[in-house]
Parts: sequence; structure tokens; C-alpha cells
Amino acid sequence: MGTLSIVATPIGNLGDITIRALQVLKEVDAIACEDTRVSSKLLARYDIKKPLLIFHAQSGPQAAQRILSLLGQGKHVALITDAGTPGISDPGSELVRLARERLAGEVRIESIPGPSALTAALSIAGVSGNDFIFWGFLPHKKGRQTAFKEIAACTRTVVFYESPHRILKALASLASVLAPERKIMVAREITKLHESFVEGTAAEVVAYFTQHPTEVRGEFVVIVNV
Repeated sequence: MGTLSIVATPIGNLGDITIRALQVLKEVDAIACEDTRVSSKLLARYDIKKPLLIFHAQSGPQAAQRILSLLGQGKHVALITDAGTPGISDPGSELVRLARERLAGEVRIESIPGPSALTAALSIAGVSGNDFIFWGFLPHKKGRQTAFKEIAACTRTVVFYESPHRILKALASLASVLAPERKIMVAREITKLHESFVEGTAAEVVAYFTQHPTEVRGEFVVIVNV
């Protein structure tokens, strides 16, 4: 029986990988990853040398079939993402679905848990993690404004990811739909050298990043408080 290990990797600081994750990556026959350039840095840090298979949102059905073929042969394949836990706002969930559908009874799928920007941001936000909604990355175009209106109407904490190219527009959209007193937190580059957290009303956070354009870089997690 083949084994597909879903391995969480650091979201920034390479020291955040778990002991179990390292053990699995050293044992597998191959590692499926989004970008070999990114993953090679992590693997080189821990002297792990394994064949790398490309798997991402645009890699097409052939990439998935190659991995499924190895699993069908009884091989052990690890799936990693550029940062964090595969399947969380990540195409890894599609590979897991295909493995479950096409190799039912022939493959064991295991989770090797670890870092996630979602839980990392919530842990330092000072809001209850008992009840929240996670949007992942918001729609780029169609449905984007509808999403912001739904966030504004939501009675639960809302968390979403945003890229540096759209963060200012996203914050401006929040400022236009949220109640003036409603607070948000923006976590930037979590666990990395330039990690920062900005909290306030949407208008205040927009003003901060407008006045600090050099900080409009990296990866962002936005938390909208109730």
C-alpha cells in the first residue's frame, strides 16, 4: 500500500518544522511541492535529498497522475506547500481528493501537522478562536465586493489571506463597508525577519500602510473582529 503524507512546512522561520516532519521527509521516496526553488531551500537546510515532483494549481492533470502512479506502486510520497499546511488555501486538497477517489483501499493518507498562518495569526490576535470564519484568499475579481459585504454583515470573527498586490485595496474596501468602530488586525510576514502586526479600525490601518509603503510587502493575514 502506498502512503501519501501531507506535511506542514514553516511559514517563514525554517526552524519551525517539526521533528516528525523531518523524519518523514527523510524517509519518503519522493516529495511533491509547489516550487522546487522554494522547497529546495528548506530541504538543503536539513540535508534532505529526494526526487522533487511539481504539483500546484496550474501543473495540470499529468502532474497529479504521476504522483498517483507512484502511490499505486506502493511508494511513499510527501506533499508539501511553499509555506504552511497543504490543503489550507492550497491546491493540495485536490491531490488528496484524487488519491481517495482513484486509489481507495490502495493508499494510506496521513497528516503530519505543523505551521499554519491561520492559526498562528489567531493565536496572537487576542480574539476567541472558538467561532470564526476562514475565507482563504478572497476572489480576485468576480464576487470580491460581495465578499466584503458578507464580511461586514458577519457576526463572527473573519480571517482571510491577502497578497501585497491587493492588500491596500482590500483594506480600503473593508473601511468602506465595516462599522466605523469595528477593529481589524493585519499580521504581516508571520515568523519572518520583518514580522509585524497592525491593529485598529479599517481606516486607521489603511492610513498606517499608506504612510509606510515599504511595509506593503510579503504575505498578509487579515482578522476582522466581531
